[in-house]
This record gives sequence, C-alpha cells and structure tokens, in this order.
Amino acid sequence: MERNDNFWWYITLRGPAGLEDVLSSAAESTGCIGSTVTNEGDAVDLQVYYRANQDLGEWLKMLQPYLEPWREIEIKDMGRVENRAWNTEWMDAFPPLNVGEKLVVMAPWHAGKEDPGRLPIFIYPGSAFGTGYHQSTQAVLTLMERWLKPGDVVADIGCGTAILSIAALKMGAERAYARDLDPSVVREAVRNTLELNGIAGEKLDIAVGDLLKGFEHKVDLLLANILYEPNLAMLPDVAGALNPGGRAIFSGLVVEEGEKFKEKLAENGLRLVDEVRLDDWCGLAVARL
Repeated sequence: MERNDNFWWYITLRGPAGLEDVLSSAAESTGCIGSTVTNEGDAVDLQVYYRANQDLGEWLKMLQPYLEPWREIEIKDMGRVENRAWNTEWMDAFPPLNVGEKLVVMAPWHAGKEDPGRLPIFIYPGSAFGTGYHQSTQAVLTLMERWLKPGDVVADIGCGTAILSIAALKMGAERAYARDLDPSVVREAVRNTLELNGIAGEKLDIAVGDLLKGFEHKVDLLLANILYEPNLAMLPDVAGALNPGGRAIFSGLVVEEGEKFKEKLAENGLRLVDEVRLDDWCGLAVARL
C-alpha cells in the first residue's frame, strides 16, 4: 500500500495508572509514529498514532499480542486524524536531550545540534522501546557514566533500540552483547547501531534472546532496562554472568518496585552500590558480593 500523509490512524489504549511504561512499550514495539498520554483519575489513556500506509485493522493485529498479557488494558476507541503536518511535528517532538554529565540522546535529523563536549547517541524514534526520553533509560545512562570502565565487556538484556549498547561502546566498552526477545526489535537495534552510530560490527553481538537463558558469556557490566517482573526473574542468573568485580545496572522500576527489588539482592549474591531516582522511576547499580 502506498504511503498516505493526508491522515493517520489513532488507537486509544486505557489502563490503570502506573502502566504508562507498559502502554508506551506496546505502542513503540508496533511501529507507531507518536503518542500522547492523558491521565483521568486512576486511569491513563495513551492515544497512539500510526501511518495510513496500512489499514487500521493491520495495526490492531500488530498491537494485540503485546496487550494479551495485560487484561487490565483495553482499547478505548480508534479512528483517523486528518490533515496535519505530522512529519514536522514528529521531528520536533524529539529534540536533543542531555543525559548525565556527558551524553546527549538525539534523533539523526538533529545531528550537529548537540552541546559542545556532549557525546551523541543517535536513535531513530518510533519503533523499538528505548528512545532515551523515558526516565528509566536516563537513569541507566546516568549510572553507566559512573560505573562503566574503558575496556568493559557489556551485556544489554532486553536491548530494544540498543541505546545502552551504543552508549557503552561510545564510552569505551570493548564489546557488547545485546539481546531481545522480539526479532523485529533486534532488526531495529542493528539499524540504530550500525547505520546511525557507526558501531563496528565486530564490537557488537545482537541476537534474539530471552533474558539470560542460554547466555554463555561473562561480562563486566550487565544492563537491564526492563520491567520489574523480568528483572526479578533474571536476578538469580546475574551474578553467574558477571566477571569478578562485575557490576549490573537495573532499571524499568518505579521507586516502590525498586525497594522490593533491593530486598532480593543479597540472596542472589549481589549488593547495592549506587542508585538514581528520576521522578517516580529508579535505577540501581549492584556488584557481586
């Protein structure tokens, strides 16, 4: 079907407050071109926008598998939005974003607009999860500045766009292993790393993977910007994947979840060494006992 810029489709998702990250991840994983969030009491609505180059029914089919595990999320309504200059609005919606002391996350069309001295991380927004504009991703990047050492071997589990692998390699990591459960996400990660950021192929191993299942490498720094449940499920395997002196950084946790997560560290051979809180989200840096 030919591209049609005269209108685009929208699908409105509704869920309980606190599931904003789940809603956004589902939307981004299906190739949306943008979204808006509205809070109504104990509920949150995410209106997701899609190009008109496919029928609305096709976008619904793509979205449905991501919603099946979340029965509390429903499709509130859907339709079409007419005649707006979405291309310009979309580009303006992703301005360069300074993170930590020395990084800047930016879409490729903003290249050259970064502040002097900032290291640019180029991400193409709108598909895989991890544009850098969410507090959970910013928390990991901030902790990486503190804990990544030149020459580190890194694991990026649930890599999404591979933003964390890109940042790690640009900050001096020797090699990164990026894993994600979704093959389409892996393809997008390859695009972001090799095409947009010029990462050498021999420094990056991107593959489909379910957390640390079947992961046979030892790393100096493990990164996981995923939700509480998969972080918790992976926790018993983390210490075994780390070299002596290895560290891990977990995010995708609201503050309350972070407190519960910290209680599980010692029994899994880990200890807390650092923490970053951004609004309601936290990132935790841990080391082997």
